[in-house]
Amino acid sequence: MKISERKLTVEPSRNWEEFYLKVAFATQSRQKVDQHFGSARGMLIYGLHQEGWNLLEAIEYTESSTTTHDKLPKHISDLEECAAVYCNACGAAAIRQLLDNHIHPVKVLAGTDIHDLLSGLKQELDGDPKGWLARAIKQNQLLVAQASSSEAQRYEQLMDEEW
Repeated sequence: MKISERKLTVEPSRNWEEFYLKVAFATQSRQKVDQHFGSARGMLIYGLHQEGWNLLEAIEYTESSTTTHDKLPKHISDLEECAAVYCNACGAAAIRQLLDNHIHPVKVLAGTDIHDLLSGLKQELDGDPKGWLARAIKQNQLLVAQASSSEAQRYEQLMDEEW
């Protein structure tokens, strides 16, 4: 059996609900954005919160004989809770699929430092977010509200059941 990816999930030091949003970076160096989305050899996923950010996941894809188009569903499913993915390039089919999954592709110059991007995002979050970032925050707030509403409904149902 050939391994197609290695994934390291870092247990966050805070509750998942405390993150404003999660963003991904297409990277092989783990320090700079240096990959095309579809053919990325690695992804880092960070969660942004009030005090800064935390690394949540590091994904490493191995070489395979499949085409970039065949890799897209796996790459996108790995980013299911992310608001955006930073990469050097992204094809039209990938952009369409990312947007269908509420993930905003952000093209940056090759070699852009990941921590610089995170600092910029944090500053924008602390100020007045615009564009995709404002939409992502609203989407995240809706998801958190729906989850807490669903939890409250389950609690009420449990209380209404006969013991």
